[in-house]
Amino acid sequence: MNDVQIGVGKKGTRAWAFDDIAIVPSRRTRDPRDVSTAWAIDAYQFELPVISAPMDSVVSPDTAIQIGRLGGLGVLDLEGLWTRYENPEKLLVEIAGLPADKATLRMKEIYSAPIKAELIRDRIAQVRASGVTVAGALSPQRTAEFSETVIKAGVDIFVIRGTTVSAEHVSKSTEPLNLKQFIYELDVPVIVGGASTYQAALHLMRTGAAGVLVGFGGGAASTTRKVLGIHAPMATAVADVAGARRDYMDESGGRYVHVIADGGLGTSGDIIKAISCGADAVMLGSVLARANEAPGHGWHWGQEAHSELPRGNRVEVGQVASLEQILLGPATNADGNTNLMGALRRAMATTGYCDLKEFQRVEVVVAPYNAR
Repeated sequence: MNDVQIGVGKKGTRAWAFDDIAIVPSRRTRDPRDVSTAWAIDAYQFELPVISAPMDSVVSPDTAIQIGRLGGLGVLDLEGLWTRYENPEKLLVEIAGLPADKATLRMKEIYSAPIKAELIRDRIAQVRASGVTVAGALSPQRTAEFSETVIKAGVDIFVIRGTTVSAEHVSKSTEPLNLKQFIYELDVPVIVGGASTYQAALHLMRTGAAGVLVGFGGGAASTTRKVLGIHAPMATAVADVAGARRDYMDESGGRYVHVIADGGLGTSGDIIKAISCGADAVMLGSVLARANEAPGHGWHWGQEAHSELPRGNRVEVGQVASLEQILLGPATNADGNTNLMGALRRAMATTGYCDLKEFQRVEVVVAPYNAR
């Protein structure tokens, strides 16, 4: 039913982005003060369904702590500048000031410094000392090398995040990470991704992951679609992975895996639509990079911007408000960049839902933005 004929020899599946859908009010409304945005993963409780993307432009140890105190989860990139340099602040300022034609090359030089296990321990200890939930991220390629250091340092939630993560990686030259065995042997919940299809997500859920990240090449700093031709329209991706969660619950006898939208979330409206499609929480990058306290100083970039084959840019996002204003308000403008959780509560109240699980059942219509 969703197949589109591209040509005589190829069909494609029609997929929808967040801009293509809208939520619909029901017969009931609520007071926004009666709405809860709380959620939990494993034993960890959060007031906000917000996880920071593990990017140097978004999260430092200090901002991870602040996000935790505001009710979300800050995830530190354990392959970033904070684990390569004792004091990376000067380098963060330099990256923010680089001319466009020299940014990629210079960033590759800066990120060529080795990751230091002692700095991983120090950064995790710094966040742990604050009393908030501690989360750190590694790529699949670095997980085997540094996971023991991360676990011994006392991380609460382990994130394995790549452009895409497969439960069936095949390589003739290296021993691939056995996700199922790795997760089974850990004593902490693991969030893994990205995934963008029903089948890929189902395989990741079968590894024992507590959460699956949904998204591929849709972030503000990503050029994956231009470089690799790969992209996942997020409304369809989240709904497909939520469908895999439903079927996995039946298959596993009731085990619930959290779905976390990761990418294509530029405004509060996108966050609201992600949850309406089945996400339990969202992972935010560029939205939080706009905070005055963000270490990117008004610029945003990910690991793809300094990889062997760059698939991302350093992009200017500006500084719009404090981290607290971005998450909790008060809003400073009407463009959906501030008071994100206030907007979520308002949308839930307007459509008559009192918690996130209920809101996942809200009615959604296909309403492409350009066809208003």
